[in-house]
Amino acid sequence: MSTNTESKMRVAVLGAGAVGCFFGGMLARAGHPVTLIGRANHVEAFRASGLHFEGLKFNERIPVEASTQASAVAGVQLVLFCVKSTDTESAAREIAPHLAAGAVVLNLQNGVDNTERIAAQVKQLVVPAAVYVATEMAGPGHLKHHGRGDLVIGAMNGKPDAPTAAALESIRAAFEPAGVPVTVSDNVAGALWGKLTVNCAYNAISAIGQMPYGRMVESVGVRQVMTEVVGEVLAVAQARGVRMAPDTLESVLKLAQAMSTQYSSTAQDLARKRATEIDHLNGYVVRQGEALNIAVPINRTLHALVKLIELRQAGEK
Repeated sequence: MSTNTESKMRVAVLGAGAVGCFFGGMLARAGHPVTLIGRANHVEAFRASGLHFEGLKFNERIPVEASTQASAVAGVQLVLFCVKSTDTESAAREIAPHLAAGAVVLNLQNGVDNTERIAAQVKQLVVPAAVYVATEMAGPGHLKHHGRGDLVIGAMNGKPDAPTAAALESIRAAFEPAGVPVTVSDNVAGALWGKLTVNCAYNAISAIGQMPYGRMVESVGVRQVMTEVVGEVLAVAQARGVRMAPDTLESVLKLAQAMSTQYSSTAQDLARKRATEIDHLNGYVVRQGEALNIAVPINRTLHALVKLIELRQAGEK
């Protein structure tokens, strides 16, 4: 991947939902050729009139290429990997035969183990990213941005070799002029676990209550439940040797104010009667807790309740 900041980078977004459309849309708006790969209803809208990007500071239709086929990654320099965690291996296997030799896969998924799962299926460099953005798809081809929009990237071991360091800089150099702040960190694992902590604290509760974060945290007992969730995740992370920020709990609780109108991705999935990523959020903490002999009863309860709603909805289809 070129590190020339004047050049434009060919980009494909695999899984053009809310997160992929935000970051792909920002790159496309800055002049990078972007192909959005997603569901047929969105692709039809993209082809007809571009990506409708309803941002905080602009409301535009951004021209993009669009496809429903994973093979559309052929020839691109950067793939934004944005599929649901449940589809990680299958999606990675689908793109593997079509990736250019020098392509880089930037993993923008939730969860902390997806980068390794992608890397097991492709030969190209896979870069993990902790994603901080509040978005939703308000309709076919219509992205609505509610807040933030920044990334923390790095090498999983914290010590990138020269090619990896060059790729990290190339990603930063593409995104920052497009209006996306990027931090290159030597502790991206800590950032990913920090994001997992946020997701575990917010996603299930927002989904069960079908409430945005601002209203959700005002409900009786919710802040205490969230505090206990964070404590459990931090205990698991510490046992795994992950370096976590000392103000993690404070940062988690503050998020509700910054993203008061945001519904969690789990809430959005349940509202559409789709399977959620809960197995890779609170469910992941449950499995790690069992392996490490650490009790995580609040995460277990939230995971079980979301799975119960999924089961009910599956029976209604």
